[in-house]
Amino acid sequence: MPFLALGLSPALVHAAGELGFATPTPIQTEAIPAILQGADVLGAAQTGSGKTAAFALPLLQRLQDGLAADRQQAPRGVRALVLVPTRELAAQVGDVVRSLAQALPQPLKVAVVFGGVSVNPQMLALRGGADVLVATPGRLLDLARQNAVQLSTTRLLVLDEADRLLDMGFAEELTHVLALLPPRRQNLFFSATFPADVQALADNLLHDPVRITVEATETSEPDIVQRAIEVDPARRTQLLRHLVKEQGWKRVLVFVATKYAAELVAEKLYKAGIYATAFHGDLSQGARKQVLAEFKNEQWEVVVTTDLAARGIDIAKLPVVVNYDLPRSAVDYVHRIGRTGRAGETGLAVSFVSAATEAHFRLIEKRQGMALPREQVAGFEPSAPAATAAAPAPAGTGGIKGKRPSKKDKLRAAAAKGS
Repeated sequence: MPFLALGLSPALVHAAGELGFATPTPIQTEAIPAILQGADVLGAAQTGSGKTAAFALPLLQRLQDGLAADRQQAPRGVRALVLVPTRELAAQVGDVVRSLAQALPQPLKVAVVFGGVSVNPQMLALRGGADVLVATPGRLLDLARQNAVQLSTTRLLVLDEADRLLDMGFAEELTHVLALLPPRRQNLFFSATFPADVQALADNLLHDPVRITVEATETSEPDIVQRAIEVDPARRTQLLRHLVKEQGWKRVLVFVATKYAAELVAEKLYKAGIYATAFHGDLSQGARKQVLAEFKNEQWEVVVTTDLAARGIDIAKLPVVVNYDLPRSAVDYVHRIGRTGRAGETGLAVSFVSAATEAHFRLIEKRQGMALPREQVAGFEPSAPAATAAAPAPAGTGGIKGKRPSKKDKLRAAAAKGS
């Protein structure tokens, strides 16, 4: 089915084609007509499914259709608000919306605001309001407190990556933002997963929504080869260096547990002759933007990152992702490896598994319905086979999901100690 058959204007169909959207993805096919009709939408689809265009295209058309009346009624307001969890996702969504909006016969003003940078340029950009505002919750509330943004006339709200919004602790800020919005509006709710808190937010926010669930299929499932390599924790950096050189990997995104680890691993790789750099939340926004731009341009061979880059980062034709440290949950595992194998490309995801993390990786496998053979690389064999060893979780990582003792476990241990 072509985009034109979904009810979009020829200008937006052309704009979608210019951005490489040849035919609608399943989430776009179902969401676009519903949004154009003014319905609330609850959309669930795996990463890389085209959710941004699924709401951006109909959002722009609805604004274009009612633009004159809106501006007469609220010349300084925000007509559509898109809330996202991270700066990188805000910039990415803003770029897509701006690119699509350029094709419209009447110009639309798109603004993007997030923390980590000076607020003054963002306040200037919001003078006269905005047709579309893409924002992170914290910076949006800062601007609202300074009367730099007016949300009382917002007609359309989008929550993008809603599960990540709550996972990053934005629940209270979301409540404050929602209180600033008018009760009558269209709500679009997109999330890759729906744990209890996300579902509760959706139930409270949406009114008789159109529910869209796009399950992964053989054709839509990313083409990602997954490998699990056994290695002692102390030799992971050496193994990573070996694989980059031996396999000829040109660009690798490596996930670690902490900002300190990102800096340490990147420094060791760089000293070993591999162009590697760190990417994490302590970097300034300018530095983060520069690292991503240089990585996309293949100026860096390896970027070592925290889960900051697990979502909202789109790097075309990224060939390899490495889990140097395993993620805390199976959901995070999916989002991490989803940085490769995008847009029909093939990808490779490698996870380092030690004796201490074997049980946790089995839990990830169970949640994902998979079972990967354990590999060993010559010269890097572990001192204790991960599949048979039982060791405590490594200290200093914040614990591993599924391994920390529960309250009952602690009570039993205390009772046994006292007996």
